[in-house]
Amino acid sequence: MSEESKIDRTDKDSKIGSFYAGKSVFITGATGFMGKVLVEKLLRSTRVKKVYLLIRPKKGLETQVRLEQLMSAKIFNKLKESCPDVMSRVEAVNGDITEHNFGISEEDERILVEDVSVVFHSAATIKFDEDLTKAVNLNVVAVFTIMEICKKMKKLEAFVHVSTAYCNTQFKHISEEIYPMNGDPVGIIDLCKRMDPSVLNSPKMTSQIIGNKPNTYTFTKALGESALVSEGGCLPIVVIRPSIVVAAWREPLPGWLENLNGPTGIVAGAGKGVLRTVYCKREKIADLVPVDIPINLAIAAAWKIASQPSNAIPVYNCTSGSINPIRWGQLETMGMAAIRKYPMENVLWYPGGSYKESALLNTICQLIFHSLPAYMMDSMAYLMGKKPVMVRVVEKMHKAQKAIEYFATNEWKWSNDNVEKLNKELTEVDRRTFNFDLSDLNWPDFIAVYVKGTRQFVFKEDLSTLDEARKHTDKMFWVEKCLQIVLFIVFGKLFAWLFC
Repeated sequence: MSEESKIDRTDKDSKIGSFYAGKSVFITGATGFMGKVLVEKLLRSTRVKKVYLLIRPKKGLETQVRLEQLMSAKIFNKLKESCPDVMSRVEAVNGDITEHNFGISEEDERILVEDVSVVFHSAATIKFDEDLTKAVNLNVVAVFTIMEICKKMKKLEAFVHVSTAYCNTQFKHISEEIYPMNGDPVGIIDLCKRMDPSVLNSPKMTSQIIGNKPNTYTFTKALGESALVSEGGCLPIVVIRPSIVVAAWREPLPGWLENLNGPTGIVAGAGKGVLRTVYCKREKIADLVPVDIPINLAIAAAWKIASQPSNAIPVYNCTSGSINPIRWGQLETMGMAAIRKYPMENVLWYPGGSYKESALLNTICQLIFHSLPAYMMDSMAYLMGKKPVMVRVVEKMHKAQKAIEYFATNEWKWSNDNVEKLNKELTEVDRRTFNFDLSDLNWPDFIAVYVKGTRQFVFKEDLSTLDEARKHTDKMFWVEKCLQIVLFIVFGKLFAWLFC
């Protein structure tokens, strides 16, 4: 049975499928991790008429070329085989969220205004340590811009804004509401226009401005939500707040991901034997959500706001901690078991190390197990006439670790009443097709899929090389043991010489 036939049959029992049938959708952030999954899901599971993607020309590549690159991602392969004409349903809109009106041409804007019924705004900078002025431009100014575009749309039924579960970390319990005390978005934008960026972006000034927020990302995402309240007017807005988004659970491909953000950097570093120490609190909840969960929730939430309009802006906390929690200590154990089950190619050292609950101990271990070996390896590379790279790799790794430390050493509880209520309103078909219920996720199985996905999709290592990788990893195990024995003998003799 073809993909189209399956969708036709499903639509009869699917309120969500029926809603999207024949409608056009506009997506910002489509070239990002979550954006690609959203595009694939809409094309595969609905009979959406047209999907318009805001795409910025990059490095001399035309927008159409970037669209073709996006659609060449592995997650679209099966879809293109079953629906050869799928590209006819996707159209690139040349634009840039940093420009006035996103830099959209008059003709493209006219098409969007006349044709679009649903908007998904997921474009943002997700760098935790982004310069304040840049973060404000991407995460706050862009929200005002997309709202102005939406207000012109004649058929608009739903506007889905992708935020973050961490935009209110000043509270330990976070409700499904937009908090009013997160600052004045217009005032911050004006400040960024008037003041010298070098002053605003200095660590001291940035810290004073963001106040009780841990970084510019959470600060500006909170301001973005405030902008929705102040300027949203009568727009049919809904907010999706995912926590830490990781690899796909079931779709489009189990374990699929494409970057080293968040915990994936830890998985990759540990898998290659480079990462030996991480600062976190083992008993704290690691609030991870597979990427298909917030995507399915966003698609369902658009249907909900369109079919049941609300005066207040509905907020959906897309988190796992209150439904199916996993702790950082469990993640450490499961992750290491999975890394040994699916070893990566050419590991530099036998995967090992541990989490540290003391910041000082972690810093000492970073120096001993990361920095010193990196300098030694770069020195050897320099003497052999090769390019030294390990010090730079370790510095980047430490910077990435520092960015997530706040989230790995603290814990929050999120209400999810709106999510549960929405799930109960779905038909049986919609619950299966647009699943966002994490209650039956098996964490050990998923972590194994996550590690395998990191190997397969991030490092592009074919599964056929697993046996060879296991042999190499076993060899590195004995190299490590031999080195430990040598060091034990050397330090034993040194101790005897000094004190006996």
